[in-house]
Amino acid sequence: MSDAHYGKDGLKKIEKLVAMKPELLTAFMTFDGKVFEEGALSTKVKELIAIGAAHITRCPYCIEGHVKRAKKAGATDEEIAEAVFVGVAMSAGAALAHSCIAMDAL
Repeated sequence: MSDAHYGKDGLKKIEKLVAMKPELLTAFMTFDGKVFEEGALSTKVKELIAIGAAHITRCPYCIEGHVKRAKKAGATDEEIAEAVFVGVAMSAGAALAHSCIAMDAL
């Protein structure tokens, strides 16, 4: 990941938050781990969904992390590219849906 927008050391700043409420991070990490376990959906499919979602939420740390986890789960480069475009389409769709507000304001 390029340091152009978010430095790789940026997550170190979260240490202060974790120090104040470590039990909440533990709960989050437990939840996150459970969500990505094999289930009705494979871990690979869940990671591909996460890649699309990470592009919608625009979190560079999530994008990088979930791409790496998807690769580890067996996702191909082409599957990852398609997941990115699903996120792009969903984000564009949301912008289009919100155009109704602008049209109503007219």
